[in-house]
Amino acid sequence: MKKNWLWIVMATLIALTFASAPCALAAEKVYINGIDANFPPFGYVDKKGIPDGFDVKSVDWIAKEMGFKATHKPMDWAGIIPSLRAKKIDLIASGMSITDERRKQVNFTIPYWVIKQVIVAPKDSNQTVDQLLSKGNKIGVQRGTTEAKWIEENLIKKGGKNFTLVRYDSAPLAVMDVVNGRIAGAAMDDAPAKDAARKEPVKIVGTFGMKAEDFGYAVRKEDTELLKMLNEGLKKLMASPYWEELKATYKP
Repeated sequence: MKKNWLWIVMATLIALTFASAPCALAAEKVYINGIDANFPPFGYVDKKGIPDGFDVKSVDWIAKEMGFKATHKPMDWAGIIPSLRAKKIDLIASGMSITDERRKQVNFTIPYWVIKQVIVAPKDSNQTVDQLLSKGNKIGVQRGTTEAKWIEENLIKKGGKNFTLVRYDSAPLAVMDVVNGRIAGAAMDDAPAKDAARKEPVKIVGTFGMKAEDFGYAVRKEDTELLKMLNEGLKKLMASPYWEELKATYKP
């Protein structure tokens, strides 16, 4: 009789173990992070087709620390907020500036980076920012960015500048046209500008009047728990040694 009871207990424990295993696996939450496929050093796809960058590695660390899994989905930047609101992705951690206009559509985490906007030009160019923006030149900019909107509203419409704004799918594409002489310069955040100056024969000429901005992660308005978790994770990350490692590795 004792042996029978022992077998019953063992069989019950085994059954419970197998029954709970799928539940444990199912409980792991997976969040999809939408990234710009070509915005180094914050987000990009490497030569092997794998998402990489400062923000990608940051979210991976936060996911591990906070107990969820993150995947990274490259997307068209101009449509990334509509994709978030349509639930095609769950968050945007890819060098997104926090603005009042965007706050009407999404909620942002605490800021984690301060960025300023600059003009890059060929390395051998002698033109100043004012000259680049006042001689009928062509200036490149990534579509869907805050600098594209600001330049259009403040320099062209209100400021009366006579340069032509040429829009690109990414900042690196604009840089390549600077290198090839198709445009006189390109406006972008200073982090990708520094990245470009390390890789291509271009230089940062200076700022063009736009105020510095903060980067933050964006989530849907209703996802308050995810926002809370990301904020907690960001605070832990920025207080950890890994934060300094990331800055040294990706040199924003």
